[in-house]
Amino acid sequence: MRTVPGPADRVVVVGAGLAGLAAALHLAGRGREVTVLERDAGPGGRAGRVERDGYLLDTGPTVLTMPSILRDTFAAVGAQLTEELPLTRLDPAYVARFADGSTLPVHSDAAAMTEAVREFAGPAEAAGYTRLRAWLTELYRAEFGRFVDANIDSPLGMLRPELARLVALGGFRRLDGQVGRFLADERLKRVFTFQALYAGESPMRALALYAVISYMDTVGGVYFPTGGIAALPRALARVAADAGVKFEYGDAVHTLERRGSRVTAVRTASGSRYPCDAVVLTTELPESYRLLGRPPRRPVPLRAAPSALVVHAGGPAGPPDVAHHTISFGHGWRSTFDELITQGRRMSDPSLLITRPTASDPGLAPPGRQLYSVLAPVPNLDRGPADWATGSEAYAEEILDLARERLLPGFEPEFTHVLGPAEWAERGLVAGTPFSYAHSFAQTGPFRPRNLPRGTDNAVLAGGATVPGVGVPTVLISGRLAADRITGGNR
Repeated sequence: MRTVPGPADRVVVVGAGLAGLAAALHLAGRGREVTVLERDAGPGGRAGRVERDGYLLDTGPTVLTMPSILRDTFAAVGAQLTEELPLTRLDPAYVARFADGSTLPVHSDAAAMTEAVREFAGPAEAAGYTRLRAWLTELYRAEFGRFVDANIDSPLGMLRPELARLVALGGFRRLDGQVGRFLADERLKRVFTFQALYAGESPMRALALYAVISYMDTVGGVYFPTGGIAALPRALARVAADAGVKFEYGDAVHTLERRGSRVTAVRTASGSRYPCDAVVLTTELPESYRLLGRPPRRPVPLRAAPSALVVHAGGPAGPPDVAHHTISFGHGWRSTFDELITQGRRMSDPSLLITRPTASDPGLAPPGRQLYSVLAPVPNLDRGPADWATGSEAYAEEILDLARERLLPGFEPEFTHVLGPAEWAERGLVAGTPFSYAHSFAQTGPFRPRNLPRGTDNAVLAGGATVPGVGVPTVLISGRLAADRITGGNR
């Protein structure tokens, strides 16, 4: 594994999102002097928090998986996850609702899910689910430790015995077809392939490797922290500060001072200067390359993932049986991905993720009130450059009407808070999407933007745009991989 040459005792981390916080914790735990610079007033990055009339809104991720990665991140400085961030395991992880009126609770427990599938689609599909679960587990074991949770310097670095196992498991075939080997019911296939959209691809085009996301959700389980997802970066920052990490908020990084091929200091917009032996950049990729002064050469430009429009709404308590997470599928499926990714237009028959965080933490809303967020995938600004600055409110009302029709009859919100491509573009997110770059084959593994960029000896990248990719667990891993590049993997 290539590492930063020379001394690396003082490290500046740019960005106090999940990747930057993970990098800071691992570096501090290995004896480095760490300073984190953040343009916002507090930690969080994409995992932000908005307060409205007594409601606490998570403005970023809503699904949390793989608590073992969180546990390792806190443990880097000797902290305990259970003491710092209480988690609730969601059961069911999701409820899937289909256009034909059928409903399936998605359990991570094997026996409970097998029985749910049997009741939903019959014994043959239940047997298929059992085989699918075994395949997902094998795929995860072959893939995760060597190809997700590891730095790989080049495609040649993938030539390991585990690669042959991945090939034999069908990891480089299409996700939809591989899941179809086990399940015939089209509704069930959706439950185990919709996660491809997290990776910015359709299930018909995504590599079966990305079934590892389905493993995380449907086998590993989905969790929720007390205080919402935004409590996670706050807990990480608190623990990091206790471990000696210095934080400077409200001042954006402006330039990197260099001596030859090394960064010697980081300067902020206010003129403050922070000397360093190494720097970790978690900024958006174009901004990182601007700071470094050298964008990489790629034969084909990077392709951004689809974006999303999210409507947060709070109001009087609605139906008490609404789950924490509900996936509401429309009739369309293949057409939906074609519209989003190829044609660059809104879904004609939307599928939605409807989240009720107050199902697990009533304290996120005033007494007697419920909080919902409704997420509808939309094209990114490169693929479908709609005028979201003026059109998002109208589309948000359409989406909220659809949520009422499908799940929340009669719900009249006291407020709505809308986030969409325009808002994310204002924050500098690539193509107005919070999901960074898609995970096509040419943008996966060693073909994804490197975390050790050429031309600067002591700069490392972290975050969803680099390895291993998008998602809370993988972004946390990216921070640890960045620390490994600086410390030589000495954990």
